[in-house]
Amino acid sequence: MLKTQAMLKWMAMIFFTAMIFFEGSATVWAAAVTKEAAPAAEAPKIRTKIVINLASRFLSLYVDDKKTAMYPVGVGTVLTPTPLGTYKIMEKEENPTWVDPKDSKKKIESGEDNPLGYRWMRFVDDYGIHGTNRPESVGHYVSNGCVRLKETDVEQLYKSVDVGTPVEVRYDRLVIERLADHTVVYYIYPDGYNWQPLTIARVNQWLSGYGVAAFESDAAISDKILASDGQPTYVARAFVIEVDHRWISGKAVESEGTLYLPAQSMALALKLKLSWDRDTGILSTAYGSVPGMVKKDTLFLNKKDMEILFHVTGDFDERQVLALHSQPIKTISAAATH
Repeated sequence: MLKTQAMLKWMAMIFFTAMIFFEGSATVWAAAVTKEAAPAAEAPKIRTKIVINLASRFLSLYVDDKKTAMYPVGVGTVLTPTPLGTYKIMEKEENPTWVDPKDSKKKIESGEDNPLGYRWMRFVDDYGIHGTNRPESVGHYVSNGCVRLKETDVEQLYKSVDVGTPVEVRYDRLVIERLADHTVVYYIYPDGYNWQPLTIARVNQWLSGYGVAAFESDAAISDKILASDGQPTYVARAFVIEVDHRWISGKAVESEGTLYLPAQSMALALKLKLSWDRDTGILSTAYGSVPGMVKKDTLFLNKKDMEILFHVTGDFDERQVLALHSQPIKTISAAATH
């Protein structure tokens, strides 16, 4: 019995000591894990991207989603087109050696006679972005699939990108941009590869996404498709509209000094019945009537008449959003009800 009690005391002491040891170890381990789980905050990385449009034959450099540079490029011929897709810069090389794609034994070291110029950036297989010893070829469909730039341009681009920088190769004949002042501008380029026929309906569809389709006539679009000269056409300035802190589907459009509001979209947002007298050109709601206008089957009113027709007030805020607010009837001035 005494032996048994002694044995039990001895085992209890070992167990107690072991518990202290493991508890301490667990505390140290937990502290280490906690320390590893909270590393010092890293500075946000700058996001750089290259976009090559084979139809326009321009390369654009984006930094944090903002276009910072554009360069004309020479791209693949109709028989040897530059491959479309999403890639990344796989390697960079200064003073590259040119190797004949048809005979690997033929090489040209770096110098004035080298077709690659003085910079090389490979983005997929044997295709790369590089300089050229024929600057007059830039802007045309001339290569075996590589993308060539003028030497000063490629050296500037080379400094701006790293291995791993994304590269998008696209074929967009229709390009639409919104400028810093909210002007919507569009370009139509030639169909160099015969890959992308364009129609008036397709151009209208894309302009609608920017809220300005109603302000470019079908005749003007048809002429632009025929020209396909890559020149800019400035349509109008388009702005987001908020009604009672909610965006509506239509845009406010400034054209030739007048700010137009989409009548149907605003009536829908305010849950008002809107009527249109085609003969008199008058828009009406329960609140009042104002002159309206139709552009490509879309009804618009002048912003100065919005309080009469919809009982809303407001203006552009610091975001350049047209922020409107519906007003109780009792606060509307007598002049606005006539």
